[in-house]
Amino acid sequence: MKLNSIRFAGAVAVLLAALSASSQQKVPFQNGIPVAPQGLAGRKLPNLPMVLDTAEGQKIRVVAVTRALEYPFSAAFLPDGSILVTERASRLRIIRNGVLDPKPVAGGPTAYSAGDSGLPGAIHGYMDVVLHPRFAENRFIYLSYTKPLNDKDRVAAVARARWDGAKLTELKDIIVTQGSGPTRLAFGADGTLFVTVSGMDPQDPNTQGGKVLRIRDDGTIPPDNPFVGKPGARPEVYTLGHRNSLGIALRPGTNEMWQNENGPNGGDEINVLRPGKNYGWPIVSLGRAYPGPWQSDSGPGHAGFEPPVVYWMPAIAVSGMTFYTGDKFPKWKGDVFVGSLRTGEIPGTGHIERILFNEKMEELRREALLRELGQRIRDIRQGPDGLLYVLTDEKEGAVLRIEPAQ
Repeated sequence: MKLNSIRFAGAVAVLLAALSASSQQKVPFQNGIPVAPQGLAGRKLPNLPMVLDTAEGQKIRVVAVTRALEYPFSAAFLPDGSILVTERASRLRIIRNGVLDPKPVAGGPTAYSAGDSGLPGAIHGYMDVVLHPRFAENRFIYLSYTKPLNDKDRVAAVARARWDGAKLTELKDIIVTQGSGPTRLAFGADGTLFVTVSGMDPQDPNTQGGKVLRIRDDGTIPPDNPFVGKPGARPEVYTLGHRNSLGIALRPGTNEMWQNENGPNGGDEINVLRPGKNYGWPIVSLGRAYPGPWQSDSGPGHAGFEPPVVYWMPAIAVSGMTFYTGDKFPKWKGDVFVGSLRTGEIPGTGHIERILFNEKMEELRREALLRELGQRIRDIRQGPDGLLYVLTDEKEGAVLRIEPAQ
C-alpha cells in the first residue's frame, strides 16, 4: 500500500512537472523576432476632433489637419506657415493653409522603399526633413533618404536642395553613408548638422553604422569633431554604440543634442550626446533580446558606457522627439515629447509620452497621451503657432494638431 502511494505521488509530480513545462505558449518567430499579435492592429483613426483630459489639468483638442497621407515620416514648417511632410514611399508633400496639395513636391532625390512600416524588412524611402537655420537667407532644405546604389545595395544619404516656393532645385547629396536608416537630422546651436545612422559595427569608430555623425551644412567635416586626426576612426563620427535612432532634437537654450533610440525588447533610451562617447550597443542594454534573454550577458545595465537620461521597459518603440517651448500649454513648457509606435511589442498601442524634468534635467514623471487613437506615432513637432503636430505612421496616415480645448 505504501509502495503504491509512493508511485502515485511520483506520477502526480511528473504530471505536474509536465504541465508546468508546457504551460507557456509557443510563439511563432520570423527572422528571429516574435510574430506580433494582430488583435489591436490596423485600427482606423477615430472621428475627430476629440477632446481629452490630461494629467496637468489642461484639456486638449485633437484635430485632423489632413488624413490623406501614406506613412508620413517627418514634418518641417516653412516661414509662411506651410508644412512640408515626407512620406516613406519617397514623396515630399506640402500642406498650404491647412490643405494638402494633391501633387507631391517635385525635385527630390530618387529613393528606395519597401515593405509595410512596422513589419520586418520595411525600408523607408524619404525620412527626415529639416530647414537650414538660415533658411530665410539661403532657402536650403535637407532630406534624409534611402539611396539605391544598384539593384541590390542601398544606403542612408542626406541631400540638400534649394526651395523655390514650389519645388526643390539644385539637389545635391552632401553625405552618402555606409549605413542604413532610419536616419534623423537636427542642426546644432553652432550650425553643424547631426545625422543618425543605423547599421553594422556600432562599436567600431571606423564605420558609420550605429553612430551619430556631425558634419557642416555642406557635408564637410568640422575640425573640432572628437575623432578628427585619430587613426582607425572616421572624422565625421560624433558618438558611437547606438542601435536605431528615431528621434533627435537640440535642447533649447543649450548646446546639448538629445537623441533617442529603440532597444530590442525593451531598453528604449533618450541620451544626451557627448562628443566621442560610447552608448554601449550591443554590449550593454536595459532591454532583452527578442527571444527573451537579457541583451547583455551581465543582465540589464549600462556599466562602463554612457547611461541614458530616460529609458523604457517595456519598449514603446520611441520615435520623433521635441522640446515644448510654446505658451499655448503653460503646464507643459520645458517638457520633452516623444512618439511611440507601439508598446510592449503589441501593434495598435502607439501613443505620445510627455516627460517632465527638474531643473537638473532629471526625470520626475511621465504621461501617456492619445492612447485612445490606437495609432503608430512617427513624429511630433512644435509648430510656429505654439501648438503640437503629430504624424501617424499608418497606411491611411494623418497630420494631427493638438490645441487647448478651453
